[in-house]
Amino acid sequence: MVSRRQLFGVAAGVGLVGAVGTPASAADAYDSLRATVVRLTTGGVFDSDDPDFRHGLDALDAAAGSYWQQLDRSSNRTALWPDLPLTATDAVNANLSLNRLRTLATAWATNGAALAANADVLAATIDGLAFVYQRRYHEAATEVGNWWNWEIGAPRALVQTCLLVADHLPATATADYLRVLGKFVRTPDRRTNAPTVLETGANRMDKCVIVAMSGILGRDPARMTMATDGLSDVSGGGKNSIFQYVESGDGFYRDGSFVQHTNIAYVGTYGNVLLGDVGFLLALLAGSPWQVTDPNLNVVLDAVAASFAPFVTNGRMMDCVRGRAIARDYESDHIDGHGTIASVLTLAAGAPAAYAATFRSLAKGWILRDTALPYLANAALPDLGLAKQVLADQTVVAAPEPSDHRQFSYQDRIVHRRPDWSFSIGLSSARTARYEAGNAENLHGWYLGDGPTYVYDGDLTQYSDGFWPTVNAYRLAGTTVQTTVRTRADENGWVSPAGLNSWVGGATDGQVGAVGMDLRSYDSALTAKKSWFCLNDAVVCLGAGISRTGAQPVRVESTVDNRNLHAAGSNRLLVDGRERAAQWGEPESIAHVGWAHLDGICGYAFGAGTTIHALREERKAAWWDIDQGADTAGSKTPITRRYATMWFDHGVDPANASYVYTLIPGATVAQTIRWSALMPAVVAANTVTVQAIRQPWQGLLMANFWAAGSVDRLVSSGPASVVLRRTGSTLEVAVSDPSRTQDSLTVCLPYPIRSVVSADATVTVVQSRPFAQLRIATGGSHGRTQMATLRLW
Repeated sequence: MVSRRQLFGVAAGVGLVGAVGTPASAADAYDSLRATVVRLTTGGVFDSDDPDFRHGLDALDAAAGSYWQQLDRSSNRTALWPDLPLTATDAVNANLSLNRLRTLATAWATNGAALAANADVLAATIDGLAFVYQRRYHEAATEVGNWWNWEIGAPRALVQTCLLVADHLPATATADYLRVLGKFVRTPDRRTNAPTVLETGANRMDKCVIVAMSGILGRDPARMTMATDGLSDVSGGGKNSIFQYVESGDGFYRDGSFVQHTNIAYVGTYGNVLLGDVGFLLALLAGSPWQVTDPNLNVVLDAVAASFAPFVTNGRMMDCVRGRAIARDYESDHIDGHGTIASVLTLAAGAPAAYAATFRSLAKGWILRDTALPYLANAALPDLGLAKQVLADQTVVAAPEPSDHRQFSYQDRIVHRRPDWSFSIGLSSARTARYEAGNAENLHGWYLGDGPTYVYDGDLTQYSDGFWPTVNAYRLAGTTVQTTVRTRADENGWVSPAGLNSWVGGATDGQVGAVGMDLRSYDSALTAKKSWFCLNDAVVCLGAGISRTGAQPVRVESTVDNRNLHAAGSNRLLVDGRERAAQWGEPESIAHVGWAHLDGICGYAFGAGTTIHALREERKAAWWDIDQGADTAGSKTPITRRYATMWFDHGVDPANASYVYTLIPGATVAQTIRWSALMPAVVAANTVTVQAIRQPWQGLLMANFWAAGSVDRLVSSGPASVVLRRTGSTLEVAVSDPSRTQDSLTVCLPYPIRSVVSADATVTVVQSRPFAQLRIATGGSHGRTQMATLRLW
């Protein structure tokens, strides 16, 4: 099984000689464009003896060879492949059949492939297209089931296959398929089966590509113009243009957020599709009469650094922005990360010099650092040329892992990056969904927006090695949940339930950050105030006001960590110097814990008087348990993974319970003991009014105010997140209103100030002495951090 991106064949080796379209007159443009499609799909001319290209050829040969062997070529067949009956209930099998035919056509057209130029393969492919047309996917058919199969999946595979074999396709067949394409993809602007639905984001981009390729196949200038106009949404006055920032719904936001399906953080999958499609069309249409010339193209180019790069670590796309794709066994974080790499390199081939240099530097770093699933050994043929070029170019310096803190208020995601580890959180609110489940995918995704924390470190397979089917979905690291047994997440059909809370977000100075969530469970029975204070070498996690009321008594737990130890991991868990949870499958309650250390992974420091529960266990499950999709279903073969889990048991229906713990990623035992003994980050408050820490040696005070309150002489007039950093006589102030409920906010600082060095226009000094007061205009800020740098007395 291949990913949605691979099914599309989006990535393009446009760095290969002659791959980018050259200027052409309208008279010969279609032939030139069709040749470009072939090159972008097959990789063009390359050295088939090169070991890297040989890997790509072997993968193509394996897939195409399997389809070729299984293809039913008998005269009385009822399906092309026995496992894909062409029923009248949906188009999913027609879509999959067309995708397999495209794979055969690609192998036939690819230099060095085992089936290259095979006349039988060509004839069977053309015959297969006719069979699918006659049996299921034709202009008289009516859409049933998932619209995507009818309007994106099947037509893309159909038109791309036609272009690969166009010189041998009967004219009557071409006419037939153009009618099908005209019916199901009439325009990029609207949903065919629901014309009032305006296409946005990746779906619009997909349709622009399909319309452009159908225009090439039919030599139709109107379709070509429709494709480029669709990118910019000419018919809609630009409202749904790919090249614009949005303030609600699908698309790119100025803070780097990317949303699809109205309220899902989706840059890792749908965003990837959009980015790949943009690269494909830019490469395809370059130099043609329909070259993309939208003046706001920079919106997508800027998104590489603003929206994609923050979530790619060592070549992996973080799971917090991959939506329901985490449930697909064939689409790991590495695969989606590789998709981003391919798209970024494709864009670099035609981007302005400054962008191109950044793109190549990012991609080179990601490729070199992904040693768990090496890019060159797994990339599709069209992507290999550009990758090899950038790796060989000594003038391109590989970008390192960054050291920064980013908050994305429109999609409720944060990333905290350090060279040796990264940390992210999946949040939700009334604006963003807890999770998405649909097409029988992501069946255990209930708590993906309830604050799960992800630590990315030297283990490059933590989340890709059977994690999602085998992890205890009620004990995702960082979450506070009631242990009520849940039904499958898509029980009520396609769902993306929004959170019930408004205070979600935080403040950052760009290097450290305060993050908070006013947690309200899916049924409103459980509430909690949760904060994460992200520091240079650790993350301090606080919980307060953990309370539950409900008709039936239920136990509540907060999970510190739930680490995948893989199939045979035996990592030792030390607690205050003593090995604990030594017996597999036997939970242990441990009182008065000061620190813990999971060998080779992480250190943990706890508050005074803490009792934790620990367990090392083997968990068996199958990908089928979380993905039963018609075209994505996981294997039913059980797999076993080992886990080390630590959690707080708050008891049954707790009232105002709390927790304190610190994650110290990558720490040794000695470093963990030192942190626990010195407590370089001190908890200043952990209540339902304010949660705060101070780090005196860094001059830091960080606080989340759930309501008006004070801590360490820092006073807020209402809900706020505040980060103060004092360096000598300079004070940096970062403030936001994550509740988005106030037009303005007043913050009283614990210092007098002499002058303002710099400040956002929304920040006003209303008092300098004896303690400074700032008024921040927060109305319309959408939770954005606002900053000032002040000179102290």
